[in-house]
Amino acid sequence: MAVTLSELNQEQRRGATRPSTSVARFLAQSKHLLGAPVWISRVSDHDLRARASALDARLAADPARALASPLFGALFAVKDNIDVAGMPTTAACAAFAYTPSESATAVCKLEAAGAIVVGKTNLDQFATGLVGTRSPYGAVPNAFDPEFISGGSSSGSAVAVATGQVHFALGTDTAGSGRVPAGLNNIVGLKPSRGVISARGVVPACRSLDCVSIFALTVADVVRVFDAARGFDSADPYARALSLVRARITAPFRFGVPGPGHLEFFGDGAAAAAFCGAIERLRDLGGEPVALDFTAWQEAAALLYEGPWVAERHAAIRDYFDTQAATLDPTVAAIIAEASRYSATDAFVAQARLAALRQQLEPAWREIDALVVPTTPTNYRIADVEQEPIELNRRLGTYTNFVNLLDLAALAVPAALRGDGLPFGITLIGPAGSDLALADLGQRFHHTTGLPLGAIGEPMPSLSPLTARADVARLAVVGAHLSGMPLNHQLCERGAQLVCRIRTAPRYRLFALPGTVPPKPGLIRADDDVGHRIEVEVWELNYAAFGSFVTAIPSPLGIGTIELEDGSSVQGFVCEPAATVGARDISDFGGWRAYVCERQSHTTQLARSSR
Repeated sequence: MAVTLSELNQEQRRGATRPSTSVARFLAQSKHLLGAPVWISRVSDHDLRARASALDARLAADPARALASPLFGALFAVKDNIDVAGMPTTAACAAFAYTPSESATAVCKLEAAGAIVVGKTNLDQFATGLVGTRSPYGAVPNAFDPEFISGGSSSGSAVAVATGQVHFALGTDTAGSGRVPAGLNNIVGLKPSRGVISARGVVPACRSLDCVSIFALTVADVVRVFDAARGFDSADPYARALSLVRARITAPFRFGVPGPGHLEFFGDGAAAAAFCGAIERLRDLGGEPVALDFTAWQEAAALLYEGPWVAERHAAIRDYFDTQAATLDPTVAAIIAEASRYSATDAFVAQARLAALRQQLEPAWREIDALVVPTTPTNYRIADVEQEPIELNRRLGTYTNFVNLLDLAALAVPAALRGDGLPFGITLIGPAGSDLALADLGQRFHHTTGLPLGAIGEPMPSLSPLTARADVARLAVVGAHLSGMPLNHQLCERGAQLVCRIRTAPRYRLFALPGTVPPKPGLIRADDDVGHRIEVEVWELNYAAFGSFVTAIPSPLGIGTIELEDGSSVQGFVCEPAATVGARDISDFGGWRAYVCERQSHTTQLARSSR
């Protein structure tokens, strides 16, 4: 199975796979990959095949339209506190289970984009925990070492992604449940800005704080799912039409880190060393670390479980809890029972204190572009957590608990594999609406690590374009405007930013145009049977700069739509086919840069031979 969405899209475009093929592979693997404790329930074989067949028909009828969605044919898992029509929602409590007639809004959006739900995943009961052990369906083991916890509460969703069973998965995040399991299993986890993805159809933990989270192997895949799932939902009382910040975090930038005395790893030297290494990688990307007094952040974090917000957990399941508390996991029951300690007065006092902390911390965002913390300070064995469930869980939330209370966005990204083989990750945090800016920096950071994907050992794919910004154009250049080439200055002078280096879809040919100064190539679309993948660079520039750039392009070159190998399309340089008649076809070089290098080498050899 293609492990990333871009690979899946490419394979479907080539006809190498289709939705029914992916489902067949999934079913073939199910006997030894699926089952407790990762999964609580699974879509029936019959229904999966029927869904895949319907998508096969859509693909055959109009492949361009079907594959315009990067999620088409993708398999995904859903945390079992999120509704899927016709499947029990248990929240990891069988006595609580009900079968909804409608899917959660987020699930509906993803299915409309052509993705396929394959099953419901295990979790810390009622999403109360960061460990992944508080479930009657069993403790979900870490994808790298089964003696260690996978993290929670979205444990099953994270491990399903890390082990390559699905392309992506939905979780939830109230105190870190969409980040901790990502950090402990070498995958990417997005805790989006609150209200951007509808929480309608989600069993609440703390309704005012809950977010639907996304797990995938790469940042690019997380963003593709985020794009499909987000959108204002008037039926969700906590939804909001939040504008997303589109500006990229580019060098030089400043990132906050907990200052001296505030970094805590609970004696885990390997985690401390891995975090130091991550800071150095961010330096290499042009970042400057800024040490912050973390006292106020920590005070905000303490409010979540040591303040009246625990009463919101009781409010979410009050009718059930007050009559059937004995059916709950004992640790979960004890946490929710703490609600009785707090009064309405306590709640208002805490809300006022939280508002004061938000005001106190607001100036920090004028000094830094992002906050960077360890996703978790350490990891623990399942046996240790079972012996000391409350304190070890509390430690895991050291760098996560304040995020939703302070109305922030966060992206957990893999950072290293430690000497003991366990993953370590960092989390990038920014103000509400900064989701895409964090993703841009997170993708660049992730690629500096050179880590394999999840626990499946597949290599990191090339950088892939993320969501296009609303105020800029994206332009693919193929020749003299490439980095280091004679005309690249025309882009740099207009403030253009390099997004990525990537290849086109395999349906183009490249020609060396005669008589051009400086030398330039011509790119034309070709029939699939003779087409090639051609290396290009994708640049971003604002619309005014794009307009001035385009007007200066000489004939026979022009701007058209170019399809990239990841299935996306951008504007880019194309050539009038008539200009390539008699020109040298250099498609076999795979790009202009390789051709230029070959010509320079040939010229040097001729010069030497003539001496």
